[in-house]
Amino acid sequence: MTTIRIRKAEGTWTVRSGGAVLGETANALELSEGDLDPVIYFPRADLAMAFFDKTDKTSHCPHKGDATYYSIANKSSVTENAAWSYEAPIDAVAEIKGHLAFVLSDSVKVEQV
Repeated sequence: MTTIRIRKAEGTWTVRSGGAVLGETANALELSEGDLDPVIYFPRADLAMAFFDKTDKTSHCPHKGDATYYSIANKSSVTENAAWSYEAPIDAVAEIKGHLAFVLSDSVKVEQV
């Protein structure tokens, strides 16, 4: 059985792509799942959602539900399927509803500031 823990992430977090700050929040959630690295979830209200385009990609996690993916479009590039969201998560992780998490890469950085 995979253990999932969700808690308020300490401090202020930013997400950047292509030199643009896509969001900054003091209300991030940190999700820990088993032995995996913790994942930071940003509230949608603290993200510049104009940069995000919903894609056709979806995935299913037995512990969280069905994920919807978003590409990030900025002046210099488009990063496909760079963020995901659980629009209707299972009850055990309901607090991540309305939040986005990011696939970290050379073009997408999540940092504590």
